[in-house]
Amino acid sequence: MATTITDIVARDIRFPTSRAHIGSDATHPDPDYSAAYVTLRTSTDGLEGNGLAFTIGRGTEVCVAAIRALAPILRGKTVEGLAADLRGMWRSLTNDTQLRWIGPEKGVLHLATAALVNAVWDLYAKLEGKPLWKLLVDLPPEQVVAAIDFRYITDALTPEEALEILRRNAPGKAAREAEMRREGYPAYSTSAGWLGYSDEQLRRLCREGLAEGMSHFKIKVGVDVADDRRRAAIIREEIGPQRKLMMDANQRWDVEEAIRHMRQLAEFDPWWIEEPTSPDDVLGHAAIARALDPIGVATGEHCQNRVIFKQLMQAGAIRFCQIDSCRLGGVNEILAVLLMAAKFGIPVCPHAGGVGLCEHVQHLAMFDYICVSASLENRLVEYVDHLHEHFVDPVRMRGGRYQAPEQPGYSITMRQESLDEYEFPQGPAWKEQA
Repeated sequence: MATTITDIVARDIRFPTSRAHIGSDATHPDPDYSAAYVTLRTSTDGLEGNGLAFTIGRGTEVCVAAIRALAPILRGKTVEGLAADLRGMWRSLTNDTQLRWIGPEKGVLHLATAALVNAVWDLYAKLEGKPLWKLLVDLPPEQVVAAIDFRYITDALTPEEALEILRRNAPGKAAREAEMRREGYPAYSTSAGWLGYSDEQLRRLCREGLAEGMSHFKIKVGVDVADDRRRAAIIREEIGPQRKLMMDANQRWDVEEAIRHMRQLAEFDPWWIEEPTSPDDVLGHAAIARALDPIGVATGEHCQNRVIFKQLMQAGAIRFCQIDSCRLGGVNEILAVLLMAAKFGIPVCPHAGGVGLCEHVQHLAMFDYICVSASLENRLVEYVDHLHEHFVDPVRMRGGRYQAPEQPGYSITMRQESLDEYEFPQGPAWKEQA
């Protein structure tokens, strides 16, 4: 009997992380890590799919409203039918003849799309009894390509080229899968780098990261260059000259400002500068990349769709591609970006942190290595040690590496007690604050 989506529930879940300055950066000094959280209820007892749109507090209610506006498109559909036409499923959410006007494929509507699309993939993986990364790895190359909407990107990547990449890497898949199961995927730490942390916290968290096996650390910069230099010196002192230090400006600067600021930080040997300017400014990123070489430019956390990624790659504007599991329109669109990055020879280093992003992106990175890039050179996944305890299947780290998820699904199902405690504004965590 087919499994039918009978109801779609969206909830506003917020964690008061701003109280401890968790997530603080040059643009967002007071983030409350939050999620517009989706549950797809089905006709099969005990089987639900989950997804989320990551937010940082105010505005989560807008994402919830957008999810509810899109929900009728999926309600009543069978999981088997959606899985048989994954590209059609994605297009049904991104090409509604009226809702498309308030997108298209960008902004809050696209965040809602990501939550719903990821929930469908979570449901599909649970139905198949596999973690999402393994579901993707086991799909024939033709089926992976069939899930992608190539509209607007065929000047950079055709379906035939995508199929060739997947087929070319097929012979080594089993060995790379065994490696992921045995060793896991390398990570880097952002936990020490928040702008609101004291110097003592910076030092302590760097030492903890080193003890856990981390060799790459990221620091937030952008407000005051003198303070950035002081904090960078502290981290360099703690991690030594041989380990990698990355910097993240969170869209703080104009183009020339970014170049000036980073030239004053170059002595600390940054491996990359992340989001140096507006995420929509392709030519600005290209100018910064040319001016700051050999410092690499990384971006993607706020890239609104595959088209912006296409242009960044075509313009030589990024050395590192940073997908976000909930900013693009879910798994389908991420597959397109992974394959474009492989064609252009750009390593993918996913953005994580937040709430649920680490749980999501570990699957995407492992699929990328096993089937798409076939390389770990200059590739890492961001990691922050926040809020994992709220998930049924949280990330597992060992020796500075994400361990391969084993439970079926996309690892995004939250504990019921956490949902009830932190639902905004009626959850006890928020009533107590009021």
